[in-house]
Amino acid sequence: MHTKEYRPYHPRQVLLLPPSLQEWLPDDHLAYFIDDLVEHFDLQAIEATYEDELRGGPPYHPAMMVKLLLYAYCTGVYSSRRIATHVQEDVAFRVLAAGNAPDFRTLSEFRRRHLDALSGLFRQVLEVAQQAGLVTLRHVALDGTKLRANASKHKAMSYDRLCKEEPRLAAEVAEMFRRAEEIDAAEDAAYGPDRRGDELPEELRHRESRLRKIREAKAALEAQAREKAERERAAQAAKAAQTAIEGRTPRPAKPPRETPENRMQYNFTDPESHIMKNADGAFVQAYNAQVAVDAAHQIIVAADVTAQPADAPQLVPMATAIAENTGQAPARLSADAGYFSEANVTAEPIQAIDLYIATGKVKHGTPVPPAPRGRMPAALSVKERMQRKLRTKAGHAVYRLRKAIVEPAIGQIKGARGFTHFLLRGHVKVRGEWSLVTTAHNICRLFAARPRVDAVLRTAIG
Repeated sequence: MHTKEYRPYHPRQVLLLPPSLQEWLPDDHLAYFIDDLVEHFDLQAIEATYEDELRGGPPYHPAMMVKLLLYAYCTGVYSSRRIATHVQEDVAFRVLAAGNAPDFRTLSEFRRRHLDALSGLFRQVLEVAQQAGLVTLRHVALDGTKLRANASKHKAMSYDRLCKEEPRLAAEVAEMFRRAEEIDAAEDAAYGPDRRGDELPEELRHRESRLRKIREAKAALEAQAREKAERERAAQAAKAAQTAIEGRTPRPAKPPRETPENRMQYNFTDPESHIMKNADGAFVQAYNAQVAVDAAHQIIVAADVTAQPADAPQLVPMATAIAENTGQAPARLSADAGYFSEANVTAEPIQAIDLYIATGKVKHGTPVPPAPRGRMPAALSVKERMQRKLRTKAGHAVYRLRKAIVEPAIGQIKGARGFTHFLLRGHVKVRGEWSLVTTAHNICRLFAARPRVDAVLRTAIG
């Protein structure tokens, strides 16, 4: 006989009156914060697509769908199937759905159809952060991280192998067609010309399809090589013109390569992704995701995704994006050695920014050279000037903050919220997906400072 007294527990107790959903969660829950935040958003870009739809039943309310997606991304749930499961089983999701239960196909289609409009929420969230005083732009740190594409690197083939496979497969297809014609002729002689004659053996259909894909892959790599050669020729011409203006004799430029290098890869699952080296030193099929983070509250002020493994080409576009998103350029911008080039630090669009960019990698434990004194010599090169700037006490102190500003944001996205690979394929869709992920990060930062944000929302809604 049990003598211990427990709290009442009656799993099959019937409720006489259903309680309000609003009572199921504490008042300061993230779900309610997102509910209030989305009410502040302009969703006209999504709502307008439904105005002229007369067929079928009424769609789910766009605000409800946006709330579900944002809460899912804020809590590390990215799969439409998992979101649909949470809508049925998770209290917070059910509160936001308010009795609705969209299935995974509906959620996936909503995200696919409105990906561009959903990407636009990034700026709306950033605007709230600025109004709440969470973005100062006194110091912005820039960094990139390699995120796996929704494709296996084993589904990639180098240009050299494509060139070898094409003639081999073409010969096999030609031989199979020849054999098929011989068989048709023999069967016509034996049974009469009643067969359609267009039936292809399964083996031939497979080889024809593979040959077509290989030819498409070759053409894509060759087109990329031609585009790259055109860009290099334009850059060489601009450099030669500048050299002539300065009265110097230009060095002979190496002609750009018109054909792909043998090692260039083409992935048949996601052709726009590339094999990249990640932070662990492993080569993965990936995209290069970029973030620029404001120092004040680790708000992401610009985000993008590129298929280029190198970070250097992203410095000027990301600095430009910061100004476009916030209305002004940052006072200081720091970045690691991957972003340094003479062209970058002398580019016209960022001349007003105080740059702190490492000029090379330094091994951990390497002693820091003594801080230079006196005026900077006029004869120093662009690289030497940046090196000297970072060796000063003030410059070294600013650059040391870089890691503490940008890396926690990337760590929260990949570690805390588990976003380590893209679900969508293709550069355009991946950019939209990354915009959603970074928007969710900013919402979490707003939630951490919600007293100031609540005041902004009350003012806007009131």
